[in-house]
Amino acid sequence: MKYAKWTFIGLLAVILIGFLHYTLPQHDIVRIVGTENRRIDFGENSIFWASPAGGAAQMGNRDVFFIQTQRANGKPMVYRNEDTGWGWPPYFKLDSSNLQTMAQDLVSNKADPLWVSMTHYGWRNEWLSIYPNAVSVKVVSGPDARIIPWFNIVFLILLLVAVLFVRRLWLRFRHRSIDPMFNDGPSDDGAHRRGKRFWGRMGGKNRK
Repeated sequence: MKYAKWTFIGLLAVILIGFLHYTLPQHDIVRIVGTENRRIDFGENSIFWASPAGGAAQMGNRDVFFIQTQRANGKPMVYRNEDTGWGWPPYFKLDSSNLQTMAQDLVSNKADPLWVSMTHYGWRNEWLSIYPNAVSVKVVSGPDARIIPWFNIVFLILLLVAVLFVRRLWLRFRHRSIDPMFNDGPSDDGAHRRGKRFWGRMGGKNRK
């Protein structure tokens, strides 16, 4: 039971971390080298593209904006530029055309580089042909510019506070409603003992 409990908690933690890493905004310092509008056929990876609420996604294929960039280390990074609309994740992005125009205006070359901070969410995976979705772009002083993720910091602190609050409510509920049922029951009853052990382990205590 102990190993099953921690395996379950570990699995939930991995899912939550992956979800937050995909959804929360990230900032890349890059140089824009080009933009394009490409026709995309959606298949098994359609979950990583905009939902129908974010644009004309009812079709099996549609045109999608892309922003091509390079990092300071020379590695390429390509972003899609799609509206999120009122769907998930809740960026409420409705200005993909404006963002594409700004990106085109910020294209630069190696001889005269112009560095920008590209705010985005999502992952880049060449095997699955998925791209992070650009949310905004702004010019920065250089490739060594540092962007402090204030939104992520505040969000994670509030999330931690919410988790601790829910845990406290659960412990109080167990103490007031669940424990008395087992404490008042016959101690020699097998089901009674198993119930005490189960709820004790759920609460982080090994009761006998």
